[in-house]
Amino acid sequence: MMNSVKIHVVEMLLPEKSNIIIGQTHFIKSVEDIAEAVVTSVPNVKFGLAFNEASGDRLVRWDGNDKELIDAAIENARRIGAGHIFVLLIRDAWPINVLNQLKMVQEVASIFCATANPVQVIIAETSQGRGILGVVDGYNVIGVESEEEKRKRVELLRKIGYKRA
Repeated sequence: MMNSVKIHVVEMLLPEKSNIIIGQTHFIKSVEDIAEAVVTSVPNVKFGLAFNEASGDRLVRWDGNDKELIDAAIENARRIGAGHIFVLLIRDAWPINVLNQLKMVQEVASIFCATANPVQVIIAETSQGRGILGVVDGYNVIGVESEEEKRKRVELLRKIGYKRA
């Protein structure tokens, strides 16, 4: 039997001053566990989380503490449409603050991206359903940093507290 695959490119909504993390997980318990990982990593973080069930009721499950981010996470999860994926939008934190804790959540199988850049999700659709093939995170590179640009990068990391003086 021959099956066909359709490929879709889906634009993600990214509310102002937020970052998006998209991953794959495998169990309804993920909603609570991911939410706990986020708030225990950064206690004052604002977030919206959506999780697509792959069986049973096949609902978009959600959590969060910021209505704008919750609504955008749900809309992004619906746009993707694939089961067992999660979309996490955060504000007042950086992905670096939560990624290791997310990776330690027992149900999380993989992380596709963590960014504040525009994101396109590449979806494969078969007769069974949808799956994420990958993401386009931001734009193409256009050059190599100069010594001056390297100095500015190092200064920025120290200024925002991610490197010691």
